[in-house]
Amino acid sequence: MSRAITFSEYGAPEVLRPAEVPLPEPGPGQVRIRVRAASVNPLDLKIRSGAMAGAFPVRFPMVPGLDAAGVVDAAGENAGAAVGDAVLGATVGGSYAAYALLQGPVAKPAALPFEVAASLVTVGRTAARVLGELGVRAGTTLLVHGAGGSVGILAVQLAAARGLTVVATAGEHDFERVTALGATAVRYGDGWPQRVRDAAPQKVDYVLDASGAGVLADSVALTGDSARVVTIADMSAAEHGVRFSAGTVPAGRDGQAGQGGRAEDPLPELARMAAAGTLTLPVWRTYPLDEAAAAHADLEAHRNHGKTVLLP
Repeated sequence: MSRAITFSEYGAPEVLRPAEVPLPEPGPGQVRIRVRAASVNPLDLKIRSGAMAGAFPVRFPMVPGLDAAGVVDAAGENAGAAVGDAVLGATVGGSYAAYALLQGPVAKPAALPFEVAASLVTVGRTAARVLGELGVRAGTTLLVHGAGGSVGILAVQLAAARGLTVVATAGEHDFERVTALGATAVRYGDGWPQRVRDAAPQKVDYVLDASGAGVLADSVALTGDSARVVTIADMSAAEHGVRFSAGTVPAGRDGQAGQGGRAEDPLPELARMAAAGTLTLPVWRTYPLDEAAAAHADLEAHRNHGKTVLLP
């Protein structure tokens, strides 16, 4: 048996409770890890509350969590990692547990802390995927809404590293951090389109909306083309002719599929960059596994300024 957090009904954070669950067994392409860190993502909260019941139906009791990092405890056939290896990746069956399964594990560089490694998986793949979908190119200008969040923080850095001019809407408390990462920070809220025009008189070429703050109509007007705007947070995207980006298939470096039609997974390179200090993902706070409900409550109240991580 394994210690885990489960929930048996939709509801508030208090539905998350410690439990004993069967020890998972790895199948082909999978490893079982002793979890050292499990990332808490906004999607976890939506699944727990039932807000995503239509798109993410669950079977109760459920172990929540998408991402984890840890040390391989058992390996299935063609798993790509061996017992004793430190790895990170997306979990099968949940990450809020002492032991979890990873599908397609990625090697964790020795210099990368476990809590950062776990935090990088979903948000890193998302930022890379959306930049690929937009087809961003050096010498152009990207506007990032919600640049203070984890996807926004990574998108700013990846775009700046590719030679784009980056303008980012954020709260004033995030200005210093966003600016240090290579963007021109612009205060969000009423009047933001004019502030963006003032900051980018050369015209905005692409927009990534990671905020879901009702910015799509004005973003389309800024670019002049709804195909140049992608959101990961606004469910009204179709009303504006804008693409809603979701899923786990990562984009290649240039937004193209790799050999055989499969896109290159950006996670190994993101992990190397983070280990080298050329990519930053702040971890706001860590919690013991049994305090998962408190972690959800803090994230739901928007108290965090960076990633939230559980430590089994």
